Amino acid sequence: MNSSPGTVPVPLTMPDLGVAFPGPFPTSPHAVTVERELRRWAAERNLPVPEEELRALCGITSQGITRALPTADLDSLLLAAELLLWLVAFDDTYGEVTAATDPATLAGHIDELTGVLTSSTPTARPGPFTTALRHLLNRLGERATPSQYLDLTGHLRGNLVGLLWEAQHLTDPSRVRLHTYCTMRPLTVFAHTIIALTPIVLSYELPDRQGIPPLVDRGETAVACLVGWVNDLASYSREASRSPVSPLSLPTLLMHERHLPLPEAFTAAARMCEEQAVIARALIDELSADASSPLKRHAQALKHIVHAFIWHINHDRYTTPVT
Repeated sequence: MNSSPGTVPVPLTMPDLGVAFPGPFPTSPHAVTVERELRRWAAERNLPVPEEELRALCGITSQGITRALPTADLDSLLLAAELLLWLVAFDDTYGEVTAATDPATLAGHIDELTGVLTSSTPTARPGPFTTALRHLLNRLGERATPSQYLDLTGHLRGNLVGLLWEAQHLTDPSRVRLHTYCTMRPLTVFAHTIIALTPIVLSYELPDRQGIPPLVDRGETAVACLVGWVNDLASYSREASRSPVSPLSLPTLLMHERHLPLPEAFTAAARMCEEQAVIARALIDELSADASSPLKRHAQALKHIVHAFIWHINHDRYTTPVT
């Protein structure tokens, strides 16, 4: 029997990713400092997020970043955490459930942010997210090479496009084909943006995209796919409890396309995650075997990004019921 929208039968099967990515996962010794400074930065930027929600976002963002970048120095961790917090807070404020009822507001904000990313003339009265993004880009531009900066801002534009696409389908996920969703999901989970940020904050440079080994693109794509699906399973119960419509996510689309009840769809999604983890790990290991030091560092960075997303499966943000 299919569950009705907004309900989540228990138990739901979570993937076992320990074979491909065994723990424990390393973390930075700066984790406590990053969370404290991230809260201060968010307060200074006046992001329009309720205080309790912002505190929770600062917690999961700081802990996630210190696992994704366990060897980074404190300044680098803070810069990465601030950019990721900005993305997640914007999505929580104007995307997700809010976008389903007010897509025009989301589109208006995205127009303004796209102007920042393309260095167009600032609006007369920029909002707090726009001001914060301009501040972040100025600092990133001081550290990034021109190609790194273009790569990062290109992925940020992709994130905004992804949020608009997602908003169009939140009220009726059944219209989305599984193949299309798997193509778009890395944009809405910000995976490639985090990957593009890593060489900037860890101070290494990959070859130009025209000359980069195909293995790099394959590894990044495999990781982005994996972390999107992992996030879907981690957040499913939370998203389902907030909306009368089933979440736009991997289990929901498996229910529709394969005519499965939710528990079986969830089990199928968990199995897909486990299989994708094996693929991603094999590509990371192959990339690690390259004699080029930047490619070795990039492989390690991809592994740590996966660690961060696996870690957050059991975070309170997803395991605590929405009230």
